[in-house]
Amino acid sequence: MPEESPLQEAQQKFADALPFRSMDSEALPLAEAAGRILYEDLVAPEAVPPYPRVIVEGFLVHTAATEGASEDAPVTFEIVGEVMPGDSTCPEFQPGQALRVATGSIVSGQPLSVARMWEAKVAGNQVSITRPFPPRFFIEEQGCDIQQGAVVLEAGTRLGPMDIGNIASLGISRVDVARRPRVTVFSSGDEVIPYTEAMKPGAIRDSNSVMLCAAIAEAGGVPKFAGIMKDDFDHFVSTLRSALRDADMAVISGGTAVGGRDFISDLLRETGELVVDGVPMRSGRPLIMGVAGGKPIVCVAGHPPEALRGFRLFGVAALDRITGHPAGLPADD
Repeated sequence: MPEESPLQEAQQKFADALPFRSMDSEALPLAEAAGRILYEDLVAPEAVPPYPRVIVEGFLVHTAATEGASEDAPVTFEIVGEVMPGDSTCPEFQPGQALRVATGSIVSGQPLSVARMWEAKVAGNQVSITRPFPPRFFIEEQGCDIQQGAVVLEAGTRLGPMDIGNIASLGISRVDVARRPRVTVFSSGDEVIPYTEAMKPGAIRDSNSVMLCAAIAEAGGVPKFAGIMKDDFDHFVSTLRSALRDADMAVISGGTAVGGRDFISDLLRETGELVVDGVPMRSGRPLIMGVAGGKPIVCVAGHPPEALRGFRLFGVAALDRITGHPAGLPADD
């Protein structure tokens, strides 16, 4: 096996330090569940399809009555009725008779077959076929797609459009999903000013907060910007601790080192456990990760492209882990 890179080692170390599926669950209407993480295995309460049904348009006949049919010796049936989609039962009919059927029509469990339209010659109330058919030809059996009691979707699945459709086909109107993590975002640095303010010499506009909030929302979190933190260590410690009482995760951009001090590393040591103290890779020093009370703290660079890169490498994986989504660790671009 190839050796792990320093980045992969750091990602795995951080992931291993986080609790898996620490979010609690909430029940949502199915129409609102797209993109959410399924909390428990979803078990089929019924079979799909719920009854045997025809999958082509044609004529329903008794299989045994088609034996010996050929071009030289066609077999003729009397058309005695029909069964259409929406009918609740399939009428009884005799071996020398046929029913007109359409796609989705219910059928009984007898040895029946469907002669497709282009394989049948209709004359008045009679239909002829020129070949035999195997039993249950073009009939879909009850439960052939999903058996009652089968696990349809596993816990941890991020529900996509097809998943939503499959759940709806089972008549399920509400699903239990992991609660979206609340993520508090901080920008840091004495030089950082709100992006809405006029520029002044020596300042840097805070574009990271809105960018990271957008990335958090995209990854399934609920972002909350808590402000720009100045280089006041004690104040930052108390503010972060306060934020983590309500939040499930924190993201900090910038402020790696201040005045020769490993500011962010010390911040994480003071508020919880320092897990990753930089990564030996390009622009890896600002990548600092910690855990406080089981809650991830993701610290990224102040430079916007590197801030977003750092969040995608560590923040997305942290959100996946605490919501119980077993995704692989993100790769570096």
